[in-house]
Amino acid sequence: MPRLPAALLSFFIAGAAAAADYRSIAEPAVLYDAPSVRATKLYVITRQAPVEVIASDGTWVKVRDFTGELAWIDAKALSEQRTVVVTAPVAEVREKPDAQAPLAFRAQQGVLLELVDLSAIGWVHVRHRDGATGYVHLTDVWGI
Repeated sequence: MPRLPAALLSFFIAGAAAAADYRSIAEPAVLYDAPSVRATKLYVITRQAPVEVIASDGTWVKVRDFTGELAWIDAKALSEQRTVVVTAPVAEVREKPDAQAPLAFRAQQGVLLELVDLSAIGWVHVRHRDGATGYVHLTDVWGI
């Protein structure tokens, strides 16, 4: 059997992984272990936390948070606004998408940053809630 189909399969798998759908939480919301308000309540997720959408039935959405936890949430609790969470102990946010660029600010692990743009390869243009903006390395955040 030729290698081309395996190469194409790898290409499509990589493309599907790159097309993950991320959203943010509109308001604090309860996450459940099944798609029902009668299901077991797992925890409350904070406003603006990023989540990856895994599946949806229109009313309920199965999501993954940055810790890898899977849960169900009411679809109305999701926002189109995009945020990322800092996963590095300290993320250095630069003025330009370059490791040598001047430091704009530092963000501690767990800090939520608004996603401004994804146009710089390997970097994410973000805004802190205090208004400061800059570029953080893609490996220092989750939600992309």
